[in-house]
Order: sequence, then C-alpha cells, then structure tokens
Amino acid sequence: MAFDDHVRRALDSIPPDLRKAMSNVEVVVEDENPEDPDLLGLYLGVPLVERDSSYAGSLPDKIAIYQRPLEEEFGEDPTLLEDEIRITVLHEVAHHFGIDEDRLEELGWS
Repeated sequence: MAFDDHVRRALDSIPPDLRKAMSNVEVVVEDENPEDPDLLGLYLGVPLVERDSSYAGSLPDKIAIYQRPLEEEFGEDPTLLEDEIRITVLHEVAHHFGIDEDRLEELGWS
C-alpha cells in the first residue's frame, strides 16, 4: 500500500462527527521537515478552540506527515508502519482540535 493511502486510511478512521468538525485544514505528505528531519508530523495553524473572528479568511492550517522518517524508523514492518502513520496523523489532528502535548502524552498518543 502506498504511503498516501495509509494517511488517507488514518483520516478515514476518524469518527465522522470529528471529521466534520475539522475546519480549514489540509493534510499533506512531505518528504521530511527541513528544520527537524527526524520529525514524524507537524501541525501548523490555529487550533479550533483558539480561533476567533480574526481567523476568518485565513489560509488553511496544515498538517504535514513526513514520509522519510516514518519509513526509515518503521518501514521494516508494514503493519507497524501503518500503525505509526495512523498515530502520527491522529496526533496532529488532535493539535488541530486544541489538544496539547501534555494531554496527548496522558492519552498515550505522543
């Protein structure tokens, strides 16, 4: 299965009500983060819980999933790679909803 397909499946695994609540965000697959090549994913934007009227008309937020580090670290085992892609996608989507790193760690999603 192609890497993009794993990301799409991870997004499809999000409950429909939560998927509907996602707003003005794009999810992209990139090779790696130029500033931190070991980073697996990154959310860039304004979380839903922090948006106010000044956000109107803003460009979409971005969730980047970094293919190279995920494949290098977990690519030996296709099942593990798929699991880690899903965890990374859900971790970054959680940031979109305003869940911070501490709470994600408490939930076991860091």
